[in-house]
Amino acid sequence: MTETRLLRIGEFSTLTRLSVRMLRYYDAHGVLSPARIDAATGHRFYDAHQVVDARLVRQLRDVGFSVPAIAALLPLREDPQALGRALAVQRDQLTADAEAARRRVAEIDQLIAHVRRTLMTDITVTTHPAQHVVSLRRRIDTYPDERRAWEQLMACVQEQGVPYTGGPCGAIFHDEEYREADIDIEVWQPAPRGARVAAPLTARELPAQRVAVAAFHGDYSQFEAQNAALAQYIAESGLQVSGPMYNRYLVSPADTQSPEDYVTEICVPVA
Repeated sequence: MTETRLLRIGEFSTLTRLSVRMLRYYDAHGVLSPARIDAATGHRFYDAHQVVDARLVRQLRDVGFSVPAIAALLPLREDPQALGRALAVQRDQLTADAEAARRRVAEIDQLIAHVRRTLMTDITVTTHPAQHVVSLRRRIDTYPDERRAWEQLMACVQEQGVPYTGGPCGAIFHDEEYREADIDIEVWQPAPRGARVAAPLTARELPAQRVAVAAFHGDYSQFEAQNAALAQYIAESGLQVSGPMYNRYLVSPADTQSPEDYVTEICVPVA
């Protein structure tokens, strides 16, 4: 029987498109070891059948498997079902990673837009007069879920026939500190004095308050930057926060389908 010729490491590198450096690295980590190492010269030789193994190593590397994972998967080349399951797991992970990357790119795009756009923050200190409202107070999972509170308020107002007296609606954030989740919110709209309502609605008077106000035009992605500008203004002005923050929506999604036309006031009671 003719003995299979062994391939020098340089020749094996050319055939497999794996660099000599990587072949030595894979050997050191138990992934792909030479068939023989000359004891006198240290020259490395590979069997011809190892070309197939090297091809699989390169393919696994190219789809994102780590070196330890490749070492564990290489013995599965004779078990297509097991190897297929491992590849499916990697595919699912890559899909999840791609979705996470897509979200980060979208966030970066928003950040770029904020950096390029001059922050148009009109901050004033004024007094809001007392106001009769009908409100609904509940907890929401996250801040974007504020819309769920509005949907519930609007449905209850319509069902109970509560008149709307005109003017901006608003949302009060009752938590004493910033919360990422489980947020205590009260949404309200103006209503006539003495309006009769049933649970979960409440008819009440919002007290007159001295407030620092940041007014801005445009979509709600500006909230974080506007809040920061207002907080800086309050701190630098020596004002003291005296009550829960609230937003007033002068032009909202109920009034226009164009986010560019929104007009919002972020209000912090101060003393």
